Amino acid sequence: MRKGKVIAVAGKGGTGKTAIAALLIRELLGSKESEDICILAVDADADSNLPEALGISYAKSVGDIRESLLEEKQQDISLDVRSQFEGKIAEIIEEEDRYDLLVMGRPEGPGCYCPVNHIIRMIMDILTKNYDYTIIDCEAGLEHLSRRTTRDVDVMLVVLDSTQKSMKTALRLKKIADAIDVNVQRMVYVANKIPAGAEERLIEEAKKKGIEIDAIVPFDTLIPEYDLEGRPILDLPDNAPSVIAVKWVVEHITKE
Repeated sequence: MRKGKVIAVAGKGGTGKTAIAALLIRELLGSKESEDICILAVDADADSNLPEALGISYAKSVGDIRESLLEEKQQDISLDVRSQFEGKIAEIIEEEDRYDLLVMGRPEGPGCYCPVNHIIRMIMDILTKNYDYTIIDCEAGLEHLSRRTTRDVDVMLVVLDSTQKSMKTALRLKKIADAIDVNVQRMVYVANKIPAGAEERLIEEAKKKGIEIDAIVPFDTLIPEYDLEGRPILDLPDNAPSVIAVKWVVEHITKE
């Protein structure tokens, strides 16, 4: 398998993107080839919930580095921001036994961040080539696309639920991906948190809007239960409904 496969998890806030991203990582780590797989998990959501879903903590984010380097640049205009970034990014990557985590952190604030964000994208392009899979838990909505911070994506997994708003966001994601400089090889639509018996109606409603649902992840009572108890999603049992459904998704999207 070639290295550098990027899977971005996108969609409206509240659809369960972070849970799906964590379950993707869980299934990749549990695959037959897991001993040889190297994964980079990227939390690109300003709320930074992926570490909790994975059951780990982090010290600093890319946003923290960006802020400090911008302050240093104001004091020293000769500062080579790119070289500084490369070194500091390596320092803040959380290394686990079977995967690494990079947290992007808080969104842009006042002032011009364009040059620094461009450097972040360039570094991400370099980082992803060192891993078999990079799983990106994107910001809620469309920001990651409109800012062009998600490029060269092998699979964009668009998560929606049974609400009309999530379907509209899913449609807008496709239009924006087509309109701007984002190279998305495949878009896969996953309906998440769907109550038993509502599957067929959801598929029909989505089809009316031009969305072909590729997979359905049922509502899993264990996920909110684990969240309430502070337990990581990675610890869900193999027979959990969400785990079984995402296992099929992984098999589907990792086919060459």
